[in-house]
Amino acid sequence: MSVFESMALEALGPSSTALQRSKELNMSRMRRALVRTACVVLAGPVLVAQQSAPAPTAPVPAGLPDWAYTPPPPPGSPPAPTALPADDNTVIKITGSDRTMPRSAMRTGRGEIPDWHPGDRRGQLPLIVRNGKEGVLPCGLCHLADGAGRPENAPVNGLHPTYFLQQMEDFKNGLRRSADPRKANTNMMISYTKAATPDELKAAAEYFAAQPYPKRIRVIESRTAPKVRLQGGMHMAIPQNEGGGMEPMGDHLVEVPDDNLRAEVRDTRMGWTVYAPTGTLKKGQQLAAKYQCGVCHGRNLEGLGPVPPLAGRSPSYATRQLFDMKTGTRRGPWSELMQTIVREMSVQDMMAVTAYAASRAPSESARGTR
Repeated sequence: MSVFESMALEALGPSSTALQRSKELNMSRMRRALVRTACVVLAGPVLVAQQSAPAPTAPVPAGLPDWAYTPPPPPGSPPAPTALPADDNTVIKITGSDRTMPRSAMRTGRGEIPDWHPGDRRGQLPLIVRNGKEGVLPCGLCHLADGAGRPENAPVNGLHPTYFLQQMEDFKNGLRRSADPRKANTNMMISYTKAATPDELKAAAEYFAAQPYPKRIRVIESRTAPKVRLQGGMHMAIPQNEGGGMEPMGDHLVEVPDDNLRAEVRDTRMGWTVYAPTGTLKKGQQLAAKYQCGVCHGRNLEGLGPVPPLAGRSPSYATRQLFDMKTGTRRGPWSELMQTIVREMSVQDMMAVTAYAASRAPSESARGTR
């Protein structure tokens, strides 16, 4: 057994004796596949499956859930109102932090990223996360200083470095794209992974893996949801004084920040609320059992070795990933393991199971102390 196989098996840990024989067989297959993938990531690039390929221009696939992808408004549309003051030199201050920052720091991506609560961090932010470099925006600008991200991008805190690095390889080699060709930040990730060095990606992977992810998402089943507008690639509730309020709940999820300004200024302690149609969570729980999500992602969906945690993660993001896998635009080695599952899932199924996962609390060890 190679050193890479040993590392991968140690990360996966022993399988549970409580699982039924069928689940044990599935886990055995999964473990073998994950070992192969982990060996590839730790030892070098995937030489066969990952041939570089440009991201093709493609039409928007039928059935794409706009609520999860938040496509950009038509060209020429007026900019969305913002909770930030108009003057770029205005000093911003938020409750719970003694730091102040100019408004311009929230916009440009130049220089150091906003970090309102540096005392929450585990370890030092690598340069690629804090400052970026020529041709690469700082990782922490979009994914935030703790890696929690926002609904328009990935939550990367608490991800195993093996999984993180494989995703970087998938972006780099044309195996991870968005089903929606209008999703600009996915194309940016493809460019960044090509410009970043292996050492920089490894530093980011290890830093984000060390960061906790306390529960920040509340899922509410409701007959109504806030009126929203698109801003910064995500939905925000329209303030009451601007014509906001509640409206009948549709057949989709509505994920909004609890405070628009704090979302815009990238406050890592801020919460999010997901509104879901009545019955969504029960359906999601049943689907999670049907598809045996816990076999690979852990009994409470808190992750299992390199397999990513789902508990407490953005359902908008998670639904996009399932849809991307179903359409074949996300097709790296890890994604291929999901193909038999997502092939059977409707968008409504994806919505229910991701809402259920979002409602689950991350494990105590993942949550940290804050």
